[in-house]
Amino acid sequence: MKDYMRERILEIADYIIDTKATVRQAAKVFGVSKSTVHKDMTERLLEINPQKATKVREVLEFNKAERHIRGGKATREKYIHL
Repeated sequence: MKDYMRERILEIADYIIDTKATVRQAAKVFGVSKSTVHKDMTERLLEINPQKATKVREVLEFNKAERHIRGGKATREKYIHL
């Protein structure tokens, strides 16, 4: 793995752990695609730092479990403002 990839993966992992960010939010902040962030966090991070990978996985699982609630709130806000 190249050094720039390793640095990006660790930076994104720290960002997700610190801010509880979603994959989309992290992708936007770091200027990469959602697919890249997802692959980095689920596959590549495990090779680099398994402890961090576990923490990131917990955040991602929480976000996944809560996404239907966020979607409902966003839809509600949309129709309130119409």
